[in-house]
Amino acid sequence: MLENGTDIRIIQVLLGHNNLSSTALYTKVSNGLIRRTTSPLDRLNIEVVPSG
Repeated sequence: MLENGTDIRIIQVLLGHNNLSSTALYTKVSNGLIRRTTSPLDRLNIEVVPSG
């Protein structure tokens, strides 16, 4: 489910878990998915300006 793009919070509701950490115990994310996922930090447009 996660590999198909389903939000883990949706999976949490479907499994009836009150706590997201309970859901995380039952999910496994493939290394391929991790490699294909863009970090939210990489999406930031930050301009670095030297001080002074």
